[in-house]
Amino acid sequence: MRAAGDRSGGGGEARKFYRCVMDTLREAQIPFLVGGAWALHSYTGIRRASKDFDFCVRPEHCRPALAVLEARGYKTELTFPHWLGKVQKGEHFVDVIFSSGNGIATVDDEWFAHAVPRRVLDRHVALCPPEEMIWSKAYIMERERFDGADIAHLLRATASHLDWPRLLRRFGPHWRLLLVHILLFGFVYPSQRHAIPEEVLEQLLGRLRSEPDTAEPICQGVLLSREQYLIDVNRWGYADARLEPRGPMSPQEIAHWTDAIGKESEPHEATPGPQVAVR
Repeated sequence: MRAAGDRSGGGGEARKFYRCVMDTLREAQIPFLVGGAWALHSYTGIRRASKDFDFCVRPEHCRPALAVLEARGYKTELTFPHWLGKVQKGEHFVDVIFSSGNGIATVDDEWFAHAVPRRVLDRHVALCPPEEMIWSKAYIMERERFDGADIAHLLRATASHLDWPRLLRRFGPHWRLLLVHILLFGFVYPSQRHAIPEEVLEQLLGRLRSEPDTAEPICQGVLLSREQYLIDVNRWGYADARLEPRGPMSPQEIAHWTDAIGKESEPHEATPGPQVAVR
């Protein structure tokens, strides 16, 4: 397959910047993976214009990465201390990602152990594994962005050789979300439903048939969208699934993540909720 950097978006100055970031991180011996649109193109062949370049690092390497890049003369910021830093040169950006916005898909050693070697922008790099891309993308269901198509395309390209046991383990108690995307894949590609191993689908459907209701009034929608389910946790009495110790985020991290939603979003009216018994 042709390298992602050969066809993806970004002009000459952007590509020079991205190469310089890669070279700087390598010189500093900071391990990184390439993700985002560049990895998606390498796996699926889908070309997508991208305004930035995604590097994934372990959490302990984000601040050192930002420090060496700032020393190189670039503008840097730890945009969200629970998952994301940014590097800027003029109008071009690099994202330094070490988790996900909901705090769940933290970059750990397994990302690197199962990384896929490729050549991007004339550099030998390692891509985020497709399993971890599916896992992290599965939670992105905002009004303005839904990554379901990316997952369908990744499954179309990689389902036959995915590490399905690892993918199931990644989703853990959120296995329903994986089932949703598998069912959506079967709807999108009815002639390729067989690409999903039968034992995987049967396992998930078996869980579905035997899963009991939970008595706790909790909203897990906030794991999918930082805005659309705020009314549930702020007005309707549901517990926030992101909040520790149940979830991975502190109150301060949730507040920072919520404050950044933006003034352009339409506010949700605090109307009475549906007739659900919430204790």
